[in-house]
Amino acid sequence: MSDKKDAAKAAAAPPAAPAEGAKSKNQEKNEAKRLEKEAKFKAKQAKLAAAAAAAPNAGVEAKPAKAKAAPTPKEPETFVNTTPKGDKKDMSTPMAGSYNPKAVEAAWYDWWEKEGYFKPELKPNGSARDEGTFVVPIPPPNVTGSLHTGHALTNSVQDCLVRWNRMHGKTTLWVPGADHAGIATQIVVEKKLMRERKITRHDLGREKFLEEVFKWKDVHIDRIYNQLRRLGSSFDWSRSRFTMDPGLSAAVKEAFVRLHDDGVIYRSNRLVNWCTKLKTALSNVEVENMELDGRTFLTVADHDPNKKYEFGVLISFAYQVENSDERIVVATTRLETMLGDTAIAVHPSDKRYKHLHGKYVIHPFQNRRIPIIPDEYPDPEFGTGAVKITPAHDFNDYIVGQRHNLENITIFTDDGLINENGAPFTGLKRFDARIAVLKALEEKGLFVGKSDNKQVLPICERSGNIVEPLLKPQWWVNCQGMAKQAIEVARSGDLNIYPPSSEKEWFRWLENIQDWCISRQLWWGHRVPAYYVEIAGDENDRSDSSRWVSGRSDEEARQKALKKFASVDPKKITLHQDEDVLDTWFSAGLWPFSIMGWPEKTRDFELFFPNSLLETGWDILFFWVTRMVMLSLTLTGKTPFRDVYCHAMVRDAHGRKMSKSLGNTIDPLDVIEGISLEKLLHRLEVGNLDPRELTRARDAQAKDFPNGIAECGTDALRFGLLAYTAGNRDLNLDVMRIEGYRKFCNKLWNATRFALMKLGDDYVPREVGEAHTLTGSESLAERWILSRLNKAIVETNQSIQQYNFMQATNAVYQFWLYDLCDVFLEVCKPVIDGADSDEGAKASARNVLYICLDQGLKLLHPFMPFVTEELYQRLPRRANDKVPTIMKSRYPTAVAEWTNAEAEERFDFVNSIVHATRSLLTEYNIRSNATVYIEVADRTQRLLLAKQTQIISTLAKGVKVVEVLAPAPGAVPPGCVVNTIPSATINLLVKGQLDFDAEIKKLTAKVAKPQQGAASLRKIMAGEGYEANVKDEVKAENAAKLKGLEAEIETLQASIANFERLKAA
Repeated sequence: MSDKKDAAKAAAAPPAAPAEGAKSKNQEKNEAKRLEKEAKFKAKQAKLAAAAAAAPNAGVEAKPAKAKAAPTPKEPETFVNTTPKGDKKDMSTPMAGSYNPKAVEAAWYDWWEKEGYFKPELKPNGSARDEGTFVVPIPPPNVTGSLHTGHALTNSVQDCLVRWNRMHGKTTLWVPGADHAGIATQIVVEKKLMRERKITRHDLGREKFLEEVFKWKDVHIDRIYNQLRRLGSSFDWSRSRFTMDPGLSAAVKEAFVRLHDDGVIYRSNRLVNWCTKLKTALSNVEVENMELDGRTFLTVADHDPNKKYEFGVLISFAYQVENSDERIVVATTRLETMLGDTAIAVHPSDKRYKHLHGKYVIHPFQNRRIPIIPDEYPDPEFGTGAVKITPAHDFNDYIVGQRHNLENITIFTDDGLINENGAPFTGLKRFDARIAVLKALEEKGLFVGKSDNKQVLPICERSGNIVEPLLKPQWWVNCQGMAKQAIEVARSGDLNIYPPSSEKEWFRWLENIQDWCISRQLWWGHRVPAYYVEIAGDENDRSDSSRWVSGRSDEEARQKALKKFASVDPKKITLHQDEDVLDTWFSAGLWPFSIMGWPEKTRDFELFFPNSLLETGWDILFFWVTRMVMLSLTLTGKTPFRDVYCHAMVRDAHGRKMSKSLGNTIDPLDVIEGISLEKLLHRLEVGNLDPRELTRARDAQAKDFPNGIAECGTDALRFGLLAYTAGNRDLNLDVMRIEGYRKFCNKLWNATRFALMKLGDDYVPREVGEAHTLTGSESLAERWILSRLNKAIVETNQSIQQYNFMQATNAVYQFWLYDLCDVFLEVCKPVIDGADSDEGAKASARNVLYICLDQGLKLLHPFMPFVTEELYQRLPRRANDKVPTIMKSRYPTAVAEWTNAEAEERFDFVNSIVHATRSLLTEYNIRSNATVYIEVADRTQRLLLAKQTQIISTLAKGVKVVEVLAPAPGAVPPGCVVNTIPSATINLLVKGQLDFDAEIKKLTAKVAKPQQGAASLRKIMAGEGYEANVKDEVKAENAAKLKGLEAEIETLQASIANFERLKAA
């Protein structure tokens, strides 16, 4: 088939418009016929309904057997899986009449897992196979609950790649696992304790609380692993890892201690993102930005829920210059922070303030002297050109403060109250203090004004609270040196990042990297393996970084302390382990090598590290992937994986980010199994949403899924997600599209079932050695389908290798649907069933059909593992083919002998005749006993078509007679309609098939309506004052309407003229 046709099908375009000529002018006639038939049907139904209502038993419920209404689709019988867990499914029973995903997907996964098919296959000597290795670590899902469709996409992509590489003979390993998700899991469990037992973690104490979290983890990790199994993910479950397993915890300690000993990890009092509600530092990924266009009133999570506070305004106020009547005006969106101001900055070149350089203003509430400093930071063109500097509560101000050695005055407590440094407002909550400060400035005559201002509010993703920059002593990683290494491996090609947009982000992030805060004020997580050295009798200051040591154990830490403070009496030294835990991303950064046993030199580490691929979402490229690469290069000396592939962010059908509070998150199992709206809403009710979020989520689900979600099955879900994946940043998931791929599964099922019937119970495929060798007796259609199959094989392999899953799924979809099902299966019918067909032709057709089934199912397997296994197990097997499962069979590769451009070109010409004939039959509503005359000038093409008349009549459907003629006067009988394509004219005999007078009468009645409409519109447009008084957009709209009506009239009149011509013929 031509590339042009392939492109048309790939875009799922509607059938092409009829070629110009007689037929193109009769489309309206066909529409008229359709509408008339519809009207007749409705009238008939109304008549039947009226008769039923008037009948004596009108009020009695009719028996189903006697109902005259259109039959409703038969519901599939309820499936009960009778296969013992781990046993192979019994394939001796007849195939079901239709595809049932529940029945198809049952039992296979348990059998695959029990048989060990997911484990890496090694050579007898324990080394990897000669084809190489393919190793993927799962991006470990958080144990906070259950998986969503983003996880389903991740696992569909990875399993597709793992199965594809396994079928290419590689030693494959896909390691499963889960992440402890420090802050997220702790919050969920704390909410659960409060909801169910009305207690806090502090009521329980650290150890008891951690016991509760581990209980939560055990329940939810099982749920997650069940979801992964349902998705068909071919993990080696014997290697399952959890980030707080003993081995991985040892790796975390090892990494921390090594990096601390080398000076890469250090302790410092620096600004962090602080959540005053959770009382912990946050990573950037846990902070969401809320953009405000101007003045906005909002509730704040750790404030009075009945009170709203003003944001999105710029407040200007004045500072009095010391010993002067002069004032200097500054502006801020965070007025309360003025309580911690320690400088006023002005640009050195700003002439307005040069005379104030080195002078002071007086703080209006604390009588502190605040210096006026020249600095490049202020923009002289913005506002007054003077900027208040609060180093302890603003990231930019902190940098200015470092340059000028300014004092850092912290004005907030850990829970967001004004402390003693903020007197006289001590004890007020942050935004209550804002109101109070404004009022006090007004009373002092220092308030200048307020104006709308765009503002970005940092919001804690976990608590919904407004994040506060706060100075805290924390553990930090110096990332500068490691970042240079990570940049170099990407530039050198040792690390490949896909798609290109993600590679650009890689460099952008790393070239501007800041040091990484790795400590969190939580209980759930890896406790920091660092110890404060308390010396009896000394002034012990925990912010003194020199007093800290690290150790893999208490004893190691003590030995380091004794060595460090050798002059101190050991009896005076007491060690206190840091109460904080490490950022979840720290342990996640060790994932690709810690799961292989590092720091031990295990066999897995030798065989499977570095990994082959890290596949994840682009949104955590910096937060996770860069850190894995930096830590791996530093700790192992190796790049942790060869390729990084970043998939799209899954959003809902409206393009919104999926969020539990929006009610638009979708559990993959709901798409696989189907779920009613009632059950969806019930799940929200028993969740952790607050009342406001619950109302919003309920409304969203009722709108998006008014009828719930239909059962689609795993294969359809996987195929649909992969078909969406083409390197874009966002994927707007429409569940209806997944339902469409369920229909594709049904098409596969029916096609295979039909093909197996045509092969027959006694069919034996050709021997393995000659399986793909042509016999020389293949028909044109057989040579064509093998060439099309070869193209699908080449394109699918290339696309998977390039991580272009949209193109890969499209290639195999096109082959199955448009080449095999729509064409070749139809062509096979008369050959295999025909009484006149010779046995050689039947055998050839069966052999090629078998090749298509066998290769086609293998092509599909990485995308659709369950239905392909089920159908593959029903195929007859070649002699000596002992492969037990499709996942262990060889993936199709191109067969040079099958490529046949000439056969494709010739068959495409035949197919173009078929399409042109179908178009005529559809236009004139002729469904049977049609006679077609094909005029072809070229003798070679004429001989070709003469041999393929059976194919033309078979594929065109409804054609009884096909004659191929050379163009000549009188060769085609009168009463034919015509469709022309390059090199051929198709003539369909309609005389004797249609009542021309009836058609003319219907079209004459139909043309009257647009004629009346056009006349009325022309009268309006010709009216007095129309041009002068009517709006241009209305005139344009009327002109377009008139043009459409005139086109409709022209089409209908041409149809009438055509019928007049045919009548006279």
